[in-house]
Amino acid sequence: MVNSTHISHFAFNAYYDSGRLKYLYFIIVLSLYLVIVGANVLLVVVICVNRSLHEPMYLFLCSLFVNELYGSTGLFPFLLLQILSDTHTVPAPCCFLQVFCLYSYGTVEYVNLAVMSYDRYLAICFPLQYNTRMTTNKVTKLIALSWFSPFLAVVVLMFLIVPLQLCGNIINKVYCDYYSIVKLSCSDTTANNIYGLIYVSLTVSCPASLIFYTYMRILTVCFSGSRQTRQKAVSTCTPHLASLLNFSFGAFFEIIQSRFNMTSAPNMLRIFLPLYWLTCQPLFNPLMYGLNMSNIRVICRNLICS
Repeated sequence: MVNSTHISHFAFNAYYDSGRLKYLYFIIVLSLYLVIVGANVLLVVVICVNRSLHEPMYLFLCSLFVNELYGSTGLFPFLLLQILSDTHTVPAPCCFLQVFCLYSYGTVEYVNLAVMSYDRYLAICFPLQYNTRMTTNKVTKLIALSWFSPFLAVVVLMFLIVPLQLCGNIINKVYCDYYSIVKLSCSDTTANNIYGLIYVSLTVSCPASLIFYTYMRILTVCFSGSRQTRQKAVSTCTPHLASLLNFSFGAFFEIIQSRFNMTSAPNMLRIFLPLYWLTCQPLFNPLMYGLNMSNIRVICRNLICS
């Protein structure tokens, strides 16, 4: 048996020889990364600079956009290097670092979406008490919680995966993945599997329960409220629901592929499905919120025109 500390690198077999097309793929992925960084940075700057946007909803959005930058940076530079490389390998420490970045990104994203649903619930169901219930202190605590708790959960994952004894170094993906490394272990992985199930259950069920409860209350108020209340709910909840469904769709396929054997699936499908939740969400959120929220849209247009 070989200890994981003696593994100098991991290799990826999901890549295939694309010849000169790799330069086209490189340009496409680089362009996508630049668009993601530009859009998210623009919206973060707009929210931070304009005091009129220093409201809870926009501060939660700012946290969401910062997380998109964090997750994209954990994937795209690595992906660009692998596209141009002929060996498709990565040093073991860099692989573990990427696992930490991508898993913490996904968890922070989902908790952020849950916190945003709670904010919309207070704004729609308790409009007169919103300012007293969603104070600056509470906003700060919610944002800190949405970042600290996911990072703590992923740190435990890393403490369980690093000491594993590995019998191989071939990963059946285009990036480093926790379960792909666990599958390479020739030591006891009971603790990894149990905590992995607990981690997925908590990071999915707790935010999902909060989101389900808040939207049930929002729907109740909409059906019993005025037309103006319904219009407000639709305008503020539509981007959030679209973002939530997009992320959940991608995360579902990522979990399915990680937990089950997908070697018989077409190669392009094995590449596309894991990348979907890591690429579409950082691109989708700025476009969705930037286009749907008039305050952000007007300020962005004025900033670009000037």
